[in-house]
Amino acid sequence: MEKRDSYFDNAKFLLIFLVVFGHVIRSFIDDNSFMLNVYKFVYTFHMPAFILISGYFAKGIHKPGYVVKVFKKLIFPYLIFQGIYSAYYFFIEQKGSMVLDPLDPHWSLWFLISLFFWNLLLLVFKRLHVISAITLAFVIGILIGYVDGISNYLSLSRTFVFFPLFLLGYYFDREFFTRITTARARVISVSLLLITFTCYFFIDFNYTWLFGSKPYSYFGDVSILDAGIRLGFYAITLVTSFSILSLVPNRRLIFTDWGTRTFYVYLLHGFIIQYFRKSDVLDWMNDYQSIFLLITLSVLVTLILSTNFVKTIAQPFIELRVTNLRRFYNTFGWK
Repeated sequence: MEKRDSYFDNAKFLLIFLVVFGHVIRSFIDDNSFMLNVYKFVYTFHMPAFILISGYFAKGIHKPGYVVKVFKKLIFPYLIFQGIYSAYYFFIEQKGSMVLDPLDPHWSLWFLISLFFWNLLLLVFKRLHVISAITLAFVIGILIGYVDGISNYLSLSRTFVFFPLFLLGYYFDREFFTRITTARARVISVSLLLITFTCYFFIDFNYTWLFGSKPYSYFGDVSILDAGIRLGFYAITLVTSFSILSLVPNRRLIFTDWGTRTFYVYLLHGFIIQYFRKSDVLDWMNDYQSIFLLITLSVLVTLILSTNFVKTIAQPFIELRVTNLRRFYNTFGWK
């Protein structure tokens, strides 16, 4: 068995924590400018960094059966959880009728369907020269905003907008991540992150730009300026994504193993967050809006969903396997 690289497991755990944290604080950004700027800051790089890493691990695209394997890993769980979330939203909202549309991904499920499409696009783009492929990917990501029909449907907008990051990750080698984690690089990265975070307190913009899910017409009158704005967001996203990845430890740590179960956290945390948003807990927390309290809550949710127990229960729905469950039965000698 190939030895796992602790750096990437550490990176995935830290990024999935930021995903959970970003969703937790969403309920507090409308009336709290500090929370709003924290939210913008986190959304600038947490999913883009995840996408870069996903591209890095797509190098197996050359192997026979790789696409079929990716289809099973992503589309089957997507369809299962699209149905489960449809029923869950219906029951917690208790209004209207249940909507079941497999082509309109619920909430965070967009990542699964986009990740599948990114792998398919890679089959085409990897045939081009590196510079040509990357340039074309960015050009498409910029121009796609002018197409009004491109939005959340099949996650097409995010697929094209974020594909350049996936493609960059595919072309990066391990040495790249070694170079950005040197002491000097980390000092520069901390400085860039602090500058970005500080700037957000003085620059007002619609945070929906960071989602990559809307056409330019969503933000007002369409003009050539929109292309420049998206290009600017690409630049700040790349800078902050590289910076946050620069700070990831290379050595094995207490949370390294939890980084192997981020897929579970990603798929399951929505049940907790959506319930949290609909419950009385939100009213109570609105009286505090403590960043420390929200960080603690995010850590707890991430840790709980990263446990082997949760993996044992959810594995049949996520991986379509019962490996952990069978191991549990065998431990107690059950047949």
